[in-house]
This record gives sequence, structure tokens and C-alpha cells, in this order.
Amino acid sequence: MSSKQRMVRLSLCLVVLGLVAAVPVFAGSAPVGSVAGSMNATVGGQELLPNSILFSGDNLQVKDGLAVVALGSASRMVFGRDTVASFLGNSNEITVVLGQGSVSMYHDANGMPVRMKIGDLSVVPVSGFKTLGEVATLNGAVVVTAKEGTLRVEGNGPAIDVTKGKTVTLVQRTKAPQQTGGGGNAPNAGRMGSSWWEPLDAGLAAVGIIIGAVGISRADTASDNASSATIAAGNAASAAAAAASAAAAALSAASTAISEANAAAIAAGCALNLEANSMGLTSPYIPPAGVNCGNSATW
Repeated sequence: MSSKQRMVRLSLCLVVLGLVAAVPVFAGSAPVGSVAGSMNATVGGQELLPNSILFSGDNLQVKDGLAVVALGSASRMVFGRDTVASFLGNSNEITVVLGQGSVSMYHDANGMPVRMKIGDLSVVPVSGFKTLGEVATLNGAVVVTAKEGTLRVEGNGPAIDVTKGKTVTLVQRTKAPQQTGGGGNAPNAGRMGSSWWEPLDAGLAAVGIIIGAVGISRADTASDNASSATIAAGNAASAAAAAASAAAAALSAASTAISEANAAAIAAGCALNLEANSMGLTSPYIPPAGVNCGNSATW
């Protein structure tokens, strides 16, 4: 046996041993996705590198940067700056728990369900539709936007379907503590009230009644405040549109990067197969269905 053949065989053995050794390490956590690219992002305090595998239980933190993640076989997410999230996965669905920040998401029509949770609020793509949307937290509010398809918002109240081109802002309200007629010693006296999420429009309607009453005696001041609010709302809308455009561009770049990475991985594996076959050895690499390593046109 030539020295070159011995080196190839040794390399193949090391690869196989590495794969076998890795099995006990990951046996306790199910893989939920992979990293297409990142900047100023960490998982568990360690730098997040391209092609890293994400496991159920991992905690992601993005500082002044972003992270592009592929979840399952049909979902892509872009985590924006100042975002904290964690991942939970099982055989039925993948859950992304958003602690703070913003996420742009793409979900294929028939992929494994992906659920986003913000506290006791859930945002899920409606199955059967390709979905592109955004979820962000801002000063205790949750903003959900659907660019394509439909996102369903579920909480303590009725579910809300956010359809293409629509945005819903939800704020958390707290009901008054429950009381009974038995005084301070009653079983339910002083019990904490429950909370629920409601669309911001409903809250604004109630606030508008109060502002209107005050405006009767202070019309000039109310008018000035209304003008300032209109300008601020216009600026906020422009900033939101710019952020949505940037997120869509990042998502497109992420999809391209994922395709290129998959092609590179197949090419490397096929090259290893051809080299091993020429020496009469068996390669550990198994190409995906439909790929013929003997025909470069398929890879």
C-alpha cells in the first residue's frame, strides 16, 4: 500500500471516528436548525459561526449585528440587533422563544410548523401558505406584520389572523384583582388579576375619548399635540418600511448563501467519493437523493 493510500484511509477513519464520538455529545438535545451566517452573535456565550448546528435548548443573543438561521427543512429566520431568543424542538414543531428584539421569518407552505412565543403570546404561520413576516417587541408591545401569506396570533383571547400587507400591534393588559364580598379575609381577596393581549387600536379608542374631553377646554394644546403625533407616526412608518426592506434583503441573501453552502458541501463530498473510489476505498459520504457523484452535471 502506497503512503498516499495510507493517508487517505487514515483520514477516512478519523472522519468516521469523529462522527461516532459526536453521537453521545448530541444525544441529549435534538438539532433544530443551522446557521447560514451571523455578525456579533453568540449561542451560550460562544461566537456563532456559519454552518453551526443549533440544538433544542440553545440560547441566541445578537448584539449590534444579525443572525440568519435555517430551521427544519422549510423555515428561515433573520434575527435583528439587540435580540435574545431560545430554541425548543420536538418531532412535531419548532418553537422560538423571543425574549426581546425582532425577527424576520420565511416559512414554506408545507414545512414543519414553527411557533414564535413572546410570553404567553404565540405567532404561527398558517399552514398551506408560503409566509413572509416580521415579529418585533417594543416597550412591552408586540408588532406582527405579514408580507406574504398569513400569521396567526394566539393568546388568552380570540386568535387574530394577520393577512398579507397588514400589521397588528398588541399590548398586554391586566384585569383588576378578583374580590369577594367577605372582606379582606375572603379566599379570593387581593388575588392578582390575570392578563391578556389586545390590539392597540382598541386601547387607542379608549384613550381617544379622554383626549377628546380634555380637548374641549384646551383645543389649541390638543391640536399641537395631534400635529406632533402625526409627524412622529410618519417618521416611525418610514423607519419601519426601511427596516422591512433591509430584512427582506437579508432574507434573500441568506437563502442564496444556504444554496451555495449546500452545493459546496455536495461538491466536497462527491470529490471525496471519487478520490476514495479511485483507490478502491469506501467513502463515508452519502450524496442526497438525485445526486450522482459520477456525473458532475447533477452537482
